[in-house]
Amino acid sequence: MKQPLSREYKCLQPPPKTEWTVLNLGGGVQSSCLALMAAHGEIEPMPDFAVFADTQAEPQEVYDWLDWLDEQLPFPVVRVTKSNLTDDQLTPARRKKAGYSTGMKEGSEYLKTLIPMHGILPSGKITASIGRKCTADYKVKPILKELKNRCGIERGQKKTTVTQWIGISWDEIQRMREASDKWTQHRWPLIENRMTRQDCIKWMRDNGYPEPPRSACYYCPFHSDDEWRRLRDNSPKYFNRAIEFDKELRAKYKSHDPTMLMEVYLHPSCKPLGEIDFDNDEDKGQQVWDFTAECEGMCGV
Repeated sequence: MKQPLSREYKCLQPPPKTEWTVLNLGGGVQSSCLALMAAHGEIEPMPDFAVFADTQAEPQEVYDWLDWLDEQLPFPVVRVTKSNLTDDQLTPARRKKAGYSTGMKEGSEYLKTLIPMHGILPSGKITASIGRKCTADYKVKPILKELKNRCGIERGQKKTTVTQWIGISWDEIQRMREASDKWTQHRWPLIENRMTRQDCIKWMRDNGYPEPPRSACYYCPFHSDDEWRRLRDNSPKYFNRAIEFDKELRAKYKSHDPTMLMEVYLHPSCKPLGEIDFDNDEDKGQQVWDFTAECEGMCGV
């Protein structure tokens, strides 16, 4: 009896061709390299279009890069957005019905937990992230909505007619996730070619292209300490915005959501971002997250 192919082996084989080929463009190193490799004919078939889901919270350098990249590609880059993630996180919503477990009345205010914040419990214990709907609601869903419209997907369609290229590299293979809808399938061309993020940077350099910026919301709690330091040094405007966003999160929860019993922070040390010395390893606290923990494979690529 033949043994089933391992997941790793399967991802090295391109899936069956479909009517549509679409590149999920994150705007960072891996997906930009993937887009340009396709433009060079190194990966086939040529995508019909690329789609970038905009949270409206990326540093300006990412939007400038997308403008430049769009001019290099023989296929269009479509930009979609749900809404402004920053505003949605900081703007209080109102309960449509009473919360009996919390004692909150219908119409009372609360803040949605859209990003993966960290918190300190009343006991003083530091807890892991709370919530996290940003990738699903502001990346995945807007892309799928656009694909359904552009690719003529019928309601309840079971036939697979769309292939989505995902820019996950070989060193982040654990981020792979199969498509949840029958009408689409995922493909990981960089993994097929066993290309790491550094391989992508080398390919860009060897072909005369500049290195893309890191693609992520400027206040993303998935930032490593190295990324926070890079943002501080290279984009101080956005680092200062992240500091203010971090402060405003705590203030908003205290004033608008009495059900939140912990103080929330962007950094896992649960220190205010503006008080962390990112040049002092002892002051940073343990930073265990980075984008390899983002399992959707839509951010940081």
